[in-house]
Amino acid sequence: MHFAVRAAMAGRILPVVSVLVAVAVCAMGEAAATAAKVPALYVFGDSTADVGNNNYLAGAAVPRANFPHNGVDFPTSRPTGRFSNGYNGVDFLAVNMGFRRSPPPFLAVANRTGNQVFRGLQGANFASAGSGILDTTGDSIIPMSKQVEQFATVQRNVSAHIGNEAAENVLSRSMFLVSTGGNDVFAFFSRNSTPTADEKQQFVANLVALYANHVKDLYVLGARKFAVIDVPPIGCCPYPRSLHPLGACIDVLNELARGLNKGVKDAMHGLSLSFSGLKYSIGSSHAVVQSIMKHPQRLGFKEVTTACCGSGRFNGGSGCTPNATLCDNRHEYLFWDLLHPTHATSKLAAVAIYNGSLRFAAPINFRQLVEDQH
Repeated sequence: MHFAVRAAMAGRILPVVSVLVAVAVCAMGEAAATAAKVPALYVFGDSTADVGNNNYLAGAAVPRANFPHNGVDFPTSRPTGRFSNGYNGVDFLAVNMGFRRSPPPFLAVANRTGNQVFRGLQGANFASAGSGILDTTGDSIIPMSKQVEQFATVQRNVSAHIGNEAAENVLSRSMFLVSTGGNDVFAFFSRNSTPTADEKQQFVANLVALYANHVKDLYVLGARKFAVIDVPPIGCCPYPRSLHPLGACIDVLNELARGLNKGVKDAMHGLSLSFSGLKYSIGSSHAVVQSIMKHPQRLGFKEVTTACCGSGRFNGGSGCTPNATLCDNRHEYLFWDLLHPTHATSKLAAVAIYNGSLRFAAPINFRQLVEDQH
């Protein structure tokens, strides 16, 4: 259950971000009336992107957020399975693409094959909290490999409904968003909190190779536009801080996150050269979170170490349960719970990644990827 958000701005970039935040506020009110800019959005990943798939999974080990105080700021104030007080980053990115919010959880529509999702419209969200790039990451959840298999089911249905050629066309213009990797890092760290340089290098290399394989599998199924969210400085979340004697960030977690991000960046560049028509943008949740931690007041935040909802040190001792402590000024908090961002953080991150400079999304931003018709 890691989270994804991003910002890295200093000096002259900050006013630009302030303008983008204002744009985001306006966009929320206009979202329902805006025409979608891509045929569909398909989402893969972990709790940074899950909008309720885990609600449909059985077992006590499944990470869930379908209870208060989660969703307190969601429309109708209901918990949906999002690890947030309101929307998550995928919702805001979807809004920027002209959708109302994230497409529905795949497991909510899997049996409704007459649904527009199976005609190549709107899309589906396959993300599962607790999952990772590796099949061994997480327990009783939907790993990335299985999420890709679930998309293959959608792809077959789309082809059956509208024909192979039309399906190929609509999928090539759709957006494939991937937000994963943090849980793999946490799992590795839990097994070995003091890894050697060689162990870190081998772990990251293996993770990047598997990540690339997942992208290749989606490409074979018709995906061409990849919107990747990198891993934030997860060592600075309330939970890792609660483990540190001095309450500081845990450096090895952040080092592994940076290594994975660089590896994925290089891998995506290589894939774009090797696979015809593959285009991508990497949105840096890492840069967004760094920016907020460096300049909280200038970006509208007052609390960047303690979670809004939780218990224990930094509210990082447990998740956001109905009995947990809940802050009042949620829009001033970077973190919602022990590992995830607030609605406000996700909104800022989405604006920076969708419309921002190379600091926040590269080699192009998400808007440029959406608008690319070639």
